[in-house]
Amino acid sequence: MDRLDLRILDQLQSDASLTNQMLAERVGLSPSACLKRVRRLKTRGIIQREVAILAPEAFSESLHMVVEVIMARDEKSLYRDFVRRVEAAPEVTQCYQVTGEVDFVLIVNVPNMQGYDRFCEDVLYAGGGMHKFRTLISRKRNKFETRLPLSV
Repeated sequence: MDRLDLRILDQLQSDASLTNQMLAERVGLSPSACLKRVRRLKTRGIIQREVAILAPEAFSESLHMVVEVIMARDEKSLYRDFVRRVEAAPEVTQCYQVTGEVDFVLIVNVPNMQGYDRFCEDVLYAGGGMHKFRTLISRKRNKFETRLPLSV
């Protein structure tokens, strides 16, 4: 990846709806050269997907939680089973396997406490392998960013 690729990625992280013409103008390339680069970045898996980011306040109230999970044992099969359940759970928007005192950190979004109770039963308590978890309920989201910092 060169500086032009990084400039393209930086622009697309800000606004993926840019037309190829607009993107090419912003990064200083011809439209055909820009399109080739974007296609190559997609083929290589650097651009994984393009999404619409929704404003949570436009929807009914919901609870946003950070859940720290400690597994019962440091065993690969337990981790794999847990990750499968998490990947299948629509309430989990992010999952990180981490180092330190906890094994996983989850970002969970549910409509209410009853929804969280169902999530706990269906994901956290199901299948075994989890020792304990701690839930932090978000009062306010002060920053949310999807873009990666790039040196352009």
